[in-house]
Amino acid sequence: MEYRELGRTGLKVSAICLGTMTWGEQNSESEAHAQIDCALDAGVNFIDTAEMYPVPPRAETQGLTETYIGTWLAKSGRRKDVVLATKAAGPVRKPHNPRHIRGGNTFFDRANLEAALHDSLRRMQTDYVDLYQLHWPDRSVNCFGQLGYQHIADEVTTPIVETLGVLADFVKAGKVRHVGVSNETPWGLMRFLMLADVAGLPRVASIQNPYSLVNRTFEIGLSEIAIREQAGLLAYSPLAFGVLSGKYLDGAKPAGARLTLFERFQRYTNPNTARAAAAYLALAREHGLDPAQMALAFVTSRDFVTSNIIGATTLEQLRSNLESAALSLSPEVLAGIEAIHQQIPNPAP
Repeated sequence: MEYRELGRTGLKVSAICLGTMTWGEQNSESEAHAQIDCALDAGVNFIDTAEMYPVPPRAETQGLTETYIGTWLAKSGRRKDVVLATKAAGPVRKPHNPRHIRGGNTFFDRANLEAALHDSLRRMQTDYVDLYQLHWPDRSVNCFGQLGYQHIADEVTTPIVETLGVLADFVKAGKVRHVGVSNETPWGLMRFLMLADVAGLPRVASIQNPYSLVNRTFEIGLSEIAIREQAGLLAYSPLAFGVLSGKYLDGAKPAGARLTLFERFQRYTNPNTARAAAAYLALAREHGLDPAQMALAFVTSRDFVTSNIIGATTLEQLRSNLESAALSLSPEVLAGIEAIHQQIPNPAP
């Protein structure tokens, strides 16, 4: 397993990160514990979660994912062996944003961030988190499948400098080691970095955004910032919710699969995404590669990626995905990927 520096922190994280958003919905507590053990055995030291998880978010299950991590930490005593990342839910501005967390009062102000962090620490049975992330911006932005930015004049938001001030207090108190953003835009990431430099506040170490063969929009405006400012990408949905594994090919709906169970993720089921996935699957087969491993290896190989967040519902899937860390794609495969991308660019943003 390769290890890469998280921003400018000096902290080394595995190039593969264990994602957890199915735990408490599609995976039981014992299955979650088995996944952690399996990932650590493969050299993974990085686990990502969120107070909102599992997904889809429901009041009845909210917090179970962090709770399962907490019971594993208590049972194993291996807190120092893992770099633990979690996320605070942002304001309710889109229809899919959860309204049950703190009654929908999830702005990034002091009261809400203090409540969020306190509850996450309690559930995970730890005194600190290594990376505390803002799950989505406090302001309205084009994310979660929305391409064009639509400005909302006079929108009430928490100033970024205020949010950074609260995070600074968390760092001073030893409850948070480093901070990050998620689902951010180029303007937002640069604003966080600038204010940190000017005001002496915590510097964003990472940005967690979607990135996959069917969504390379990160390359357009954010990849240069990630490299030049050393605020690397933690890539989520690298398999586009399993679409790039080929299991949904030709309209298949495997029993128990995420896109079979939930209607929430329609950007992964449009005709162009299906067409692109079929092309990538054919390319993998042409070169004798597992399609999911090819898709994951591509993401991990990008120079702006700090860690690739993989998720699985079975140990078989997890082990196969972990094996992608050792896969190096040939120039011929990379050329084939670029050819498909040119024909069907970013069908699932």
